[in-house]
Amino acid sequence: MGFVQEFKEFALKGNAIDLAVGVVIGGAFGKIVNSMVEDLINPLIGLLTRGVNLADKFLALDGKTYATAEEARKAGAAVLTYGNFLNNVIQFFIIALAIFLVIRQMNRLVRVSDSLPK
Repeated sequence: MGFVQEFKEFALKGNAIDLAVGVVIGGAFGKIVNSMVEDLINPLIGLLTRGVNLADKFLALDGKTYATAEEARKAGAAVLTYGNFLNNVIQFFIIALAIFLVIRQMNRLVRVSDSLPK
């Protein structure tokens, strides 16, 4: 079997197409989750913390005070941008929860279809 024929069989298998669709949808879903965290969750956190933007929180490890993390980096300081890290943790948990809920529902549907008479 030639290379082109093998590639056609691989590319046209359901699994490869499902994977490609999953990657595209996953990328789009990641953008939605990012927007949800940046545009909805962070402003609510800011409201509860009287205007503090979580994404702007950082710690310069040289002990000096800087207005922004970028300013600290330009001055040569090592910077822990823990606010950005917390945003990413929030995004991870939202994505993990969404995937869990989808898989949970799929498993329920499989159990129901397995219990139906054939």
